[in-house]
Amino acid sequence: MTENFTGNFTQQLPIPEEGIAAALDVMRSGRLHRYNLAPDELGEAAALEREFAAYTGAKYALAVASGGYAMATALRAIGVKPGDHVLTNAFTLAPVPGSIAAVGAVPVFVGVTESLTIDLEDLKAKAGQASVLMLSHMRGHLADMDSLMQICGDAGITVIEDCAHTMGAAWNGRPSGRDGVIGCYSVQTYKHMNAGEGGFLVTDDDDIMARAVMLSGSYMLYGRNGTVPDEAAFAEAKYQTPNMSGRMDNLRAAILRPQLAQLDVSCAAWNDRYRTVEDGLRDTPGLRVIERPAAERYVGSSIQFLLLDWSDADIAEALARCAARGVELKWFGGAEPSGFTSRYDSWRYAPSEPMPASDRVLKGIIDMRLPLTFSLEDCALIARIIRAEIGAVWQAAG
Repeated sequence: MTENFTGNFTQQLPIPEEGIAAALDVMRSGRLHRYNLAPDELGEAAALEREFAAYTGAKYALAVASGGYAMATALRAIGVKPGDHVLTNAFTLAPVPGSIAAVGAVPVFVGVTESLTIDLEDLKAKAGQASVLMLSHMRGHLADMDSLMQICGDAGITVIEDCAHTMGAAWNGRPSGRDGVIGCYSVQTYKHMNAGEGGFLVTDDDDIMARAVMLSGSYMLYGRNGTVPDEAAFAEAKYQTPNMSGRMDNLRAAILRPQLAQLDVSCAAWNDRYRTVEDGLRDTPGLRVIERPAAERYVGSSIQFLLLDWSDADIAEALARCAARGVELKWFGGAEPSGFTSRYDSWRYAPSEPMPASDRVLKGIIDMRLPLTFSLEDCALIARIIRAEIGAVWQAAG
């Protein structure tokens, strides 16, 4: 009898009861705006900032409206201007080049390796084209951060990290987001904490933080944020920095605080699911598993594998066969954008040149979410289905 999977690839765990109770308290108070506080009240948004700064080991954390807003704010806070060039990954999601375009800057795409990380040789070759790198840890794959930071340091490149998929991850024990001058995170529903929408940025730099807080729309209420530099850092920033309102509200912060408290437990649960699928897929003919380096502490909330050098028709057939048995796979190599997936040459607002080696990798990337609503038995079943259907198409193709 043919096995089928009947689960939902977009169904997340419910919000913790503690978060629901805290959200109800905020709603009963009516004080949803982060600066609408009772006398001597810290507020949920400010409390969350303190807790997130402590979790990442950062001096400062700023809670904002989205991960994309965090990235655009980071670029503005370090002084990126319209017309400036900014290096970024060719393998990423649209909000990353979108944040660069949002400040009027120009993305310069850097290639991807078969490990699904930024190509450090291509980064070296393009280092002279920009003074900023918006580094995307796409789908949770961390590059060799020691080598990357050496390259960027030698070239005078400022690094901002997009950690939308690496909250809770680390390289050689350093939390993701702490190598660059700013780390940016997302708490959109499909990320490691779920507020529907929202984000953070973290930094140790007083002046950058002061500008970021003003950009987020603090008016002159910045002293009510959870982590802020001394008043001296705001002496010029409060007059020179435009208000580009993108604050997180107390309601979303209330939902997030209990999730942050259990984030490490959630990360371990994701990795159990990841390893179950990975073990089931390993040595499948025609399929390449992405090997994770020993220095990387990853968070396996999704899994990717490569169908390198397959024809478009064979990839489409394999995905259709898996879908018919209830397994939803996404293809980053499709000629047309679909859902959340798109390629660097899809973003026509950003000029690009073909990168044949990267195009080969991109064409073969298959992606699958691993929500915590899946059991380990679900994950083993999913792996068996993928293995069978990929194997069948590979065998038929000869």
